[in-house]
Amino acid sequence: MTEVGMRRSSLSTMAFTSVLLFICSIYSCYAQAPLLMWTSDGSKMPHLAQPTAGQTVSGGQLASYLKSALSIAPHNVLLFLQDKLSMEDFTMYGGVFGNKQDSAFLNVESALQTSSSPLVLPALDWSASHSILELLQGELGIPAVHIDPSTLKEIKLNTQQPSLLAVHLPYTAGDRTKELLLKNDAIIGEVLDMFKSQDVPYTAVYTGLKPSRVIEDTPVMAGHSVGRSLLQAPSESPVKPPLVVKSTEGKPCILLWADTLLATYSGNQVDLARNIFNGSADVTAGSVCNNTLSRLVLNYQNVLSLRSLRLIFSMRKIFFPVSARDWSVVEQVELEYDGQRAIFNASSGIYSPAEYSFHCQSVSSAQSPLLVPHSATDNATLWTLSFTDFQIQGFNVTGEDFSYASDCAGFFTPGIWMGLLTSLLMVFILTYGLHMIMQLRTMDRFDDPKGPAISVPQSE
Repeated sequence: MTEVGMRRSSLSTMAFTSVLLFICSIYSCYAQAPLLMWTSDGSKMPHLAQPTAGQTVSGGQLASYLKSALSIAPHNVLLFLQDKLSMEDFTMYGGVFGNKQDSAFLNVESALQTSSSPLVLPALDWSASHSILELLQGELGIPAVHIDPSTLKEIKLNTQQPSLLAVHLPYTAGDRTKELLLKNDAIIGEVLDMFKSQDVPYTAVYTGLKPSRVIEDTPVMAGHSVGRSLLQAPSESPVKPPLVVKSTEGKPCILLWADTLLATYSGNQVDLARNIFNGSADVTAGSVCNNTLSRLVLNYQNVLSLRSLRLIFSMRKIFFPVSARDWSVVEQVELEYDGQRAIFNASSGIYSPAEYSFHCQSVSSAQSPLLVPHSATDNATLWTLSFTDFQIQGFNVTGEDFSYASDCAGFFTPGIWMGLLTSLLMVFILTYGLHMIMQLRTMDRFDDPKGPAISVPQSE
């Protein structure tokens, strides 16, 4: 291999390692399985945009990725379906810290490096990975052929027709995990070598049917304490699921959670969150949602001496050219009661990227208000709203769990200000000390005890 080739191979290895480290540092793969997609050397695949940080790729998005990729990529598709797979498997056994000899994915890494534009989806909804075989069959229009690695030498490929070969790979957690991953990687290498020997261009997909590492997420989901606790301490109540609003198609489209939704009117206060998370069927009657507008309506009867009360959150998806992305903005929070309306503007503080949910520990119309009355004469001046541990998501909902939360906390928190001021004070003291040291003047004359005393005029 020439020096230029060795240098390109080294750079490719470093790039692949950096991509895996970057992906795994951003994504916390609790209930998702990764997906790797690449083509044979010399084949092309369109450059597909990687999902944003925190985004879980759903089944519909996966179908769009596959359709775009197969529009150019070869239609001889290899699908490697492993029982379980997570991004942690690559960080633990992939040799991403430069120790390539210990890597359990040598053939996969080599194939990704030689591919023109590989696709890496770190967080694929594992329920969507179950449908990837059906998606590929529908896109190619042919049934899948399940092959046994022991019969690879007997397979003859027809380059004139598309083909879909599915290879099942096992997975076992424990001490034998790395050994089994090495065997799976060897099987992948044998299949790729077979296609290469028969000069057949291919498109390969490697994913898992389920995530292999969900133990870390189990205590939180079960509502148990992760740290130390007394054996006789009373266990905490399990975390309640968020309020889910479904679209006309029966899919979740709006999620809401709040520890308290306090509303004060005419000196009387009520917690509107007390009875909305108990699965009431008609509490969200009148809510609507689509790709650009979501409207969450909470209905109440006989509260605060009012016959009827509706708490409405109006959200809109807006594209901002400066950030070149869509944002979810809660434009207004409305109160409709006994034929009257109170409107609070919220667009200046309650917003998040469209793929994320919005979370804030305190949303209030009183202190540091994020909710501002629509006008000075509006009925909103008669109301005081205060939400604690508030979280809402109105777009890109992929299930009954919130996406990554965009928090309302500002960047310059009190702790950061204290650290900055302390650092400035220390820099000032250091600068003053250095300045004083530089002003010191050493003696250039010394007294001889055997001679006459030195007389230094005052002018010097």
